[in-house]
Amino acid sequence: MWKDRFELEGVKVLLGIPNKKVHAKLCIIKKRVNNRTIQYGFISTGNFNEKTAKIYGDHLLMTSNRAIMADINKVFLALNKPKVDPTIALKSCKTLMVCPVFMREKIIAHIDKEIEEAKAGRKAEMIIKVNSLSDKTLILKLYEAANAGVDTKMIVRGIYCAVNQKEFKKKIYAISIVDEYLEHARVMYFYNKGAENMYISSADWMTRNLDYRIEAATPILQKNLKKELKELLEIQLEDNVKARILDKNMRNEYVESDKTDPKRSQIKTYNYLKDQKY
Repeated sequence: MWKDRFELEGVKVLLGIPNKKVHAKLCIIKKRVNNRTIQYGFISTGNFNEKTAKIYGDHLLMTSNRAIMADINKVFLALNKPKVDPTIALKSCKTLMVCPVFMREKIIAHIDKEIEEAKAGRKAEMIIKVNSLSDKTLILKLYEAANAGVDTKMIVRGIYCAVNQKEFKKKIYAISIVDEYLEHARVMYFYNKGAENMYISSADWMTRNLDYRIEAATPILQKNLKKELKELLEIQLEDNVKARILDKNMRNEYVESDKTDPKRSQIKTYNYLKDQKY
């Protein structure tokens, strides 16, 4: 077994929590500097896999933010001591949204804020990108937001169980992009009175992920990174070459294309990132 092979080489292998698949993409690197330990963390929307990295489109945050690092350590603590109630460590997370304890509730809280703003006649906006949408509770909350007038845009590559009903005050705009690279990132954007809350996550909006898996969503706190992610989402929402409309008729028709101004989001994303100065 790989577990035995790793342990023979001195690698500590965590078996995880019974009946809960570990789907979070987390990594901790500890570095000694002048007799002081510094921690760096990776939080990703995709696997740490050299093969899929070549064909999947994902986002990854490298950070030394203490609040985020504290929560990553709590997730590993829960995995390291599965015989102790793991929810104790997971529920104590203050910055990450984690499954299976409270990610759904935190997402609902963000949507409720947008609903409140829409009802007050102020700007309310959400952009949600996931692989699949099938969780009934979140779908009903999206309907509530649409009825309240929240501007809701969705990019869902796979399963899409919502219905974009015409009687909504603000119709949900939902597309699927299938192109050369697999759209695998999960991103959540909430306008929040202009504060713009942004998260990247390992979790799809599915009951299996939210209730039966160990998942994590991290806030993106730096303004330049939030701006970049928002612009990438907007590039995808403008796709008129590979984007298909998701609607209740399940026709999956391509977005109407202006042949004089084709916008293939994966090409535009490549050019956007190529021109960035880091």
